[in-house]
Amino acid sequence: MKYLAFTFLFFLTLNNYTKLLSDDWVQEQKTIVVYGSDTCHYCTDTKAFLKERKVKFVYFDVDVNLEKQQEMLNKLIKANIDISSLRLPVIDKDGELFTNGKDFDAFLKRVIQ
Repeated sequence: MKYLAFTFLFFLTLNNYTKLLSDDWVQEQKTIVVYGSDTCHYCTDTKAFLKERKVKFVYFDVDVNLEKQQEMLNKLIKANIDISSLRLPVIDKDGELFTNGKDFDAFLKRVIQ
């Protein structure tokens, strides 16, 4: 009888623990990485847009942080994105990279989708 009670409590605890882990995993929001420049109005507008919507993000000014500039370029090259006509900001969202194009509003919508 003790063995049965112990087994029941063990599986009940295990079930609650795995449920807790899965709930935390679902609620965890991935962080968006924004590569930009403080002299770029599209970059400052993107930061303001994300802050207004309470979206977690990390921002790197690639004009002053050359290590992050190289990181950004390496990611773009790896993703086969042409860097010869690069426009800031560059967004890394869960490994998906995209850059600002001609339609800034569409770019912003893509960031939060």
